[in-house]
Amino acid sequence: MRTPQEIEVSGFGLFSARPSRVLFRCAQSQSGIRFVHPAGSPSVAALIAFQRIASGPLGGRNTVIAIDAYAVATIEHLLSALAGLNIWHIDVVTEAGELPILDGSALGFVEALRESPVSAATPLQLNRPFRVDDAATGAWIEARPARSIRYRYELRYPPGSGIADQHFEWDGDPRHYNEEIAPARTFSLEREAIALKSAGLFPHLTPRDMLVIAPDGRPIDNTYRFPDEPARHKLLDLIGDLALLGRPLVAEVIAHRSSHALTHELCRQIAGAMDPKLGVRS
Repeated sequence: MRTPQEIEVSGFGLFSARPSRVLFRCAQSQSGIRFVHPAGSPSVAALIAFQRIASGPLGGRNTVIAIDAYAVATIEHLLSALAGLNIWHIDVVTEAGELPILDGSALGFVEALRESPVSAATPLQLNRPFRVDDAATGAWIEARPARSIRYRYELRYPPGSGIADQHFEWDGDPRHYNEEIAPARTFSLEREAIALKSAGLFPHLTPRDMLVIAPDGRPIDNTYRFPDEPARHKLLDLIGDLALLGRPLVAEVIAHRSSHALTHELCRQIAGAMDPKLGVRS
């Protein structure tokens, strides 16, 4: 039975295809964002220190946190929604497994939580830049000192992919997030979707459920919510992964073709330097 302070969201996991149910409870203290087993224990904080890479062929395609045997996967959309709403102290009650993917965006989480009280956290500010490069792909991500939040994702696919070069930015404003970023859905190229289906993955999904983009750039059996929806969704993921710092990062962050892995490494660098002498101040 839910109390008036509890909010429930349910669906199925993107990778597991299993039913998934989460219950949101107001944190009783400044405990941060925590994932809690329904029995009350174990629990794991949504912090980069607990980030893990899932095993199997899909490892690295989502964000996973774990402590001992308690693991929760595909948390990036929820963390993005919480950061966008400026909610930094909340308990997310769920069994070990995967959060519901909903429609592939963060909109369902935002709609469920938008009336929840803001629970702000002390921001992090940088004294120096941090950067992570992937020499193999040319992707990179950099966080630079700034007086306000400015996150930018630059999407670049090879010629013939069907997706034009595009970018999108967020200035930290919750309304901007709710209206312009939260509705952007996860996507894949048609050739990627065919390969994954051939491998027996995602049997529960069709192009009507998730964006599958044809070589001509048009979604198959679907329509874009925004002309630059792919870049907006990548920014959504970026915001969620940066939330693993546990507090808002007040910085200029530019992500160029970057992945979950690069953002996680950036978070590790920043978290490891949470000292004024090393480049971060509260």
